Amino acid sequence: MSLSLIAFLVLIAAFALGSFTRVNAGLAATVAAFGVGTLVAGMPIKDVIAQFPSGLFFILVGATLLFGIVRVTGTIDLLAYWAERLAGQRRLLVPVLMFLLTALLASAGAFTPAAIAIVAPVALALGARFGISALAMGLVIVQGANAGAFSPVNPFGVLANVMLDEAGGGAQDTLKLYIYCFVFNAILAVLAYAVVQAIMNRRNGRADGSAPVPTGGSTAAERVAEEAWNDPEEEAEAAGSQTGVLTAAPRTKAGAAHVEKGPVKVDVTPMRLLTLTGLVALLVLTTAFALDVGVASLVIALVLICVKPAVQKPAVEGMPWSAIILVTGIVTYVGMLESMGALEELQAGIASLGNSSVAALITSYVVGIVSAFASTTGTLGVISPIVTPIAADPLLSPIGVVTAIAISSSVVDVSPMSTSGALLMASAQPKDERLFFRALLLWAIAMIGVVPLLVWFVFVQLGIG
Repeated sequence: MSLSLIAFLVLIAAFALGSFTRVNAGLAATVAAFGVGTLVAGMPIKDVIAQFPSGLFFILVGATLLFGIVRVTGTIDLLAYWAERLAGQRRLLVPVLMFLLTALLASAGAFTPAAIAIVAPVALALGARFGISALAMGLVIVQGANAGAFSPVNPFGVLANVMLDEAGGGAQDTLKLYIYCFVFNAILAVLAYAVVQAIMNRRNGRADGSAPVPTGGSTAAERVAEEAWNDPEEEAEAAGSQTGVLTAAPRTKAGAAHVEKGPVKVDVTPMRLLTLTGLVALLVLTTAFALDVGVASLVIALVLICVKPAVQKPAVEGMPWSAIILVTGIVTYVGMLESMGALEELQAGIASLGNSSVAALITSYVVGIVSAFASTTGTLGVISPIVTPIAADPLLSPIGVVTAIAISSSVVDVSPMSTSGALLMASAQPKDERLFFRALLLWAIAMIGVVPLLVWFVFVQLGIG
């Protein structure tokens, strides 16, 4: 057994440990980096320590600290209040506004699970009031988080931009990556909402004892999805659960009275306005002036803390240190793999395919499958050195390849085995958990089967970008 194979098996073991236990995969990878690096590869400890991504660490710390201040100051509550006021009695505006709110939080630097966890309670409550399926609303929220996930201040975007820089992408490609991912996820959110809401309306129609009205607008995707999600043992229960997760809330008089109840007012305070100004300044400084994301985030965070020192303690305590350890630990191990030459062997295997375009397609499917069961941030960190030589091929566009990889890795985050999918599962009522689990799993499988091929064709083959 080669040394490289041993090193990759240890990395897989670290992922498995993090997936099936409560142990942080990044912590396991950090310890494994020292074990494999020193004992297997014969590297000095100082060389292993040198693989720690200090620049990435400062970006993650700065961005998450700033987002923690956004949360502590109640700025998120203010945004949710504005969204509810804007929706009024217009039902279709609710998913649109929740999509935009989640995308805004992710664009400001929130980890996608954090953005989903914050917006989900607001979105599902609004959905119940307006008769919108919680599953449809949940998919919209996840796509909203993914839409903003590749901003230059989000951890996903940070890792994707590292690939772009190393592949020779231009300064304008950072903005292009964000826009392409945003537009793709917005289109996918519309599709998900339309298909799932149509299915749920049919189920509700059967629960009411009325046959569904045939229309010419029924799509093959809707018919296949409806049959796949029907469970003979749960059909009657799920269809009759008018307050359950998978069905739309009935529009009763009581419900109508509840809809008329206005949203709880959230006051506009100077601190919240200053925080919003800071978020805008962050995006401008990082995109228009190419200022380092970590530096810009820390400067803005310091200004806000100086204005109101009381926000410092809860903001620091609320930072996702577990996720930071996960990302930096995985990247440290990957750096060790690169130093010992293991990645060169893997890259040579992919290069032996003789076609960078085909290699990009295969890599897109690999990251999609792995991300469905493991951390997307960890997957992007591992795959980065492999993507770089593919994206650097003169026959391909770096932004096209990286966009395809970015979308393929994140679109499966609805999987119930992922953090984002697990958060949606947590919103399900106990009697609906089986159906909800299967619906999310089927949607993730559909995304794995279709999206990598689609984005590869659009961004790699057609060369859009």
